[in-house]
Amino acid sequence: MASVMTEADLRARISAFLAEHDPAAAAGGGDADRLAFLRARFDAGLAWVHFPTGLGGLGAGRSLQPVADDAFAAAGAPDNRPGRIGIGLGMAAPTILVHGSSEQRERFLRPLWTGEEVWCQLFSEPGAGSDLAGLGTRARRDGDDWVLDGQKVWTSMAHVARWAILLARTDPDVPKHAGLSYFVLDMTAPGVEVRPLRQLTGEAEFNEVYLTGARIPDTQRLGDVGDGWKVAQTTLMNERVSIGGGALPREGGMIGVLAAAWRSDPGARTPGMHDTVMRLWVRAEAARLTAMRVRQQLAAGAPGPDGSAVKLSFATLNQQISAAELDLLGDEGLRRDSWAMGRPEEVDFTGRDAGYRYLRAKGNSIEGGTSEVLRNIIAERVLGLPAEPRVDTRVAWKDLPR
Repeated sequence: MASVMTEADLRARISAFLAEHDPAAAAGGGDADRLAFLRARFDAGLAWVHFPTGLGGLGAGRSLQPVADDAFAAAGAPDNRPGRIGIGLGMAAPTILVHGSSEQRERFLRPLWTGEEVWCQLFSEPGAGSDLAGLGTRARRDGDDWVLDGQKVWTSMAHVARWAILLARTDPDVPKHAGLSYFVLDMTAPGVEVRPLRQLTGEAEFNEVYLTGARIPDTQRLGDVGDGWKVAQTTLMNERVSIGGGALPREGGMIGVLAAAWRSDPGARTPGMHDTVMRLWVRAEAARLTAMRVRQQLAAGAPGPDGSAVKLSFATLNQQISAAELDLLGDEGLRRDSWAMGRPEEVDFTGRDAGYRYLRAKGNSIEGGTSEVLRNIIAERVLGLPAEPRVDTRVAWKDLPR
C-alpha cells in the first residue's frame, strides 16, 4: 500500500527544492529565469501537488495545495500569473487530466501551468448561451482532420490565447446533447478570427471568435466522438468552482476592499452603513467557508452541482459589495482613470478603482453560467425539486426551431 504524503513530507520537499533553486533570483531576474524556475517546480511535482507524478504533481491530497502555494509565496518565488491563465488552470487542465490521452496530458499541461501558453474557452454562441447544448458550430470530418465553421462569443482572453477548449456539433441528426464533440483548437490556425467586444467597463476583455474552415487534427479531440457533453460537464463544474470557489484568506477578495474603505473613513460609519458592511462581511465569510468545503470535494473526484451554489453566491455578493462600496465612497467612487478601450491581458475582479469593480461585477452573474441557470441546477440537483419540463431532449438537433 502506497504511503500517504503528509504536510511535513511536502514541506521537506519544498525546502529541498528552494535550496537548489533560488526564488529571489528567479523573481528578480528576466523572463528566462522566471520560466526556468516554474518549469523546475512543475517537474518536481510542486505545481499541482494533487495531480499524478510526472504531470506536475505528487499524487498528494488536494488539501495540501495551499500549503505548497503559501510556502512558495512566502519564499518570494515568482508565480505563474494566475489572472492571465485562469481559464487554463481552472477549466482546461482538469478536463485534460480526466479526459485527455497520455500524449495530450504530456503536451499541454506543463506549458499551461508555467504560463507559456494561454488558454480560452469556446463554448457560448450568439444563439446558445444558457442553452449551451443547442450550439450550432459545426465540425465535419475530413480525413484525419475536423473542419470547423461557426461563431463563438463572450470569450475571455481569446486575444492572447494560444489554445482553446471548444465544443462543436459533429452530428445534427441526433438530439442536441448527443451530437457534440470536444476539441482543443490552435488559436493561431488559419480560419480563426478574434474580434473584441467592448464591455460596460470600457475595455474589451471579452471577444467573439469566427471559425471559417478552421482545421483541427483528430488527435486534438478530447473524449469520444459524440461524448462532448460529458466532457464539457467536467469543464463547467470546475469552471464554477474556479470562479466562485477560489482559496481566499479571511477578508480576501471584494469584502476585503470594502472593509478597508470602511476602516479608513470614520466619517462614513453611519448606523445604516455599519449594518450593511457587517451583514455583507458575515455572508462573505460564510461563502468563503462553503467554498473551502466544495474544494475539499475535489479530493474525491470531480466537483458536483454544489459548485453552482458557490458561483451563484460569488456573483450576488460581488455585486452587493461593490454597490455598498460606491455608497460608502460617495462621489469619489464614481471616478475612473480612463474609459479608453483597452485589451487587458488578465482577468481582474477586484483591482483598479471602485467604479471599475462596480461595473465589472455585473458580468459575474453571466460568466461561468448565468445565475438563472445555476438556480435551476441547485433546485434540481441539490434540493431535489422537480425538473422543468423539457420538450427538446428527444428531438434531433436539425429539427429544432431556431
